[in-house]
Amino acid sequence: MNNGKVALVFGGSRGIGAAIVQRLAGDGHDVAFTYVSREDRARALAATVEQDGSRALAIHADSADPAAITAAVDDTVNAFGRLDVVVVNAGVLRLGNIDGYRLEDLDQTLAINVRGVFLAIQAAVARMGEGGRVITIGSNTAVRTGHAGSSVYAMSKAAVATMVQNLALDLAPRQITINNIQPGPTLTDMTAELAEATRKFVPLDRLGQPAEIASLASWLAGSEAGYMTGSSLTIDGGFVA
Repeated sequence: MNNGKVALVFGGSRGIGAAIVQRLAGDGHDVAFTYVSREDRARALAATVEQDGSRALAIHADSADPAAITAAVDDTVNAFGRLDVVVVNAGVLRLGNIDGYRLEDLDQTLAINVRGVFLAIQAAVARMGEGGRVITIGSNTAVRTGHAGSSVYAMSKAAVATMVQNLALDLAPRQITINNIQPGPTLTDMTAELAEATRKFVPLDRLGQPAEIASLASWLAGSEAGYMTGSSLTIDGGFVA
């Protein structure tokens, strides 16, 4: 049953993002989501959401492009009339040791994983009423990586955790909560190879599933999480325990 609320998921066409889109739609939200490539996959996800009874909007938008970020928020509000929940999941994974790390990979990581996250939040809360929900998808690498070559990615995710902690103070007067989910090794097409390589560090001896991350996002988007803000919640099978 539709609950009258609208969610926007940046980076929602695959993996964890797609699982969040489907979960929020299942919770009754109308859902817009952005994608960069594979329009066929994005259209298929939108069709699945609509078959299940919620409205969906697939938006082509590169999170490295500030104008595209703002346009995605505007398109969502223009299509559905409001914005209640934003999930910032868009990100890139560029690994490499410091002696050979490319400047273009550094710039892209910061542009999407840090600047893009801030700009998505800034654009979304400008169109959001009181009591909205902001959720970022970080990484447990902000706490510990366990292997060489991940310094830039970990830095970007640590920046998100710190950003969320402090933006909570900016948004509190409007009763908008903001929280950060930090998944560990999760089976997605972007991280499958790395996740399998780090499985040995997971005490539960398995990889996470996108639906498990989506379930935490669902709770944070709901009324029961109204007293939690500025937090980073790690969901990683005990990797950083």
